[in-house]
Amino acid sequence: MRRFLRENAIGVVFGLLFLIVLAGQAYAGLAVFNEGQRASGLPDVSFWRYVTSAGFGVDVAENWQSEYLQFFLFIVLTVWLLQKGSPESKSLDKPGRETEKQQKIGPYADENSPKWARAGGWRTSVFSNSLGLVMGLIFLGSWLAQSVAGVVAFNEEQLSERQDPVSWGQYVLEPDFWNRTLQNWQSELLAVASMAILAIYLRQRGSSQSKPVGSAHEATGVEG
Repeated sequence: MRRFLRENAIGVVFGLLFLIVLAGQAYAGLAVFNEGQRASGLPDVSFWRYVTSAGFGVDVAENWQSEYLQFFLFIVLTVWLLQKGSPESKSLDKPGRETEKQQKIGPYADENSPKWARAGGWRTSVFSNSLGLVMGLIFLGSWLAQSVAGVVAFNEEQLSERQDPVSWGQYVLEPDFWNRTLQNWQSELLAVASMAILAIYLRQRGSSQSKPVGSAHEATGVEG
């Protein structure tokens, strides 16, 4: 168990932190929601009813889709885009998809390479792009979940104000939807740009996201 935790510490710790923060968000959101209920003269709702509500669902999904958009864009665009001096960038002499030899594909695969890296054909093609594909699919799925939960929450508010509900197609054109969406996108894109640029000049000793402390500011694609 100790060895497993040591070798999988990042996934385990961040997974636990995710569950703790998600639970905190649920309880805090429930408190805010019930305050609104009482202010309107309505009864409190239970924890289970709140976490299965459209309001909670849209709050969670809108954050997930922006995070996975960030990952998808960063993974795909950094195939070609470079940033001199950043550990978040490949070396300046390696733009693009690189050669099969550099990527250990097909005949250049070694004994420890994944099977699909050696297989060739469509399997190697899919595996060669699998990280970006999965991140993109998760983004699209969470975006769809946000839009579906969002239209339900939006229509609940419409009905409470004696206004006509809207269809899903109408909702995704509503300012409410794009306000929720774009305020998350801009923060994620700013975070990526900040990380790539600040890591040129700043250091965090021992971190894989930083260059070694003594590396030159111009050193690119070097991680500590």
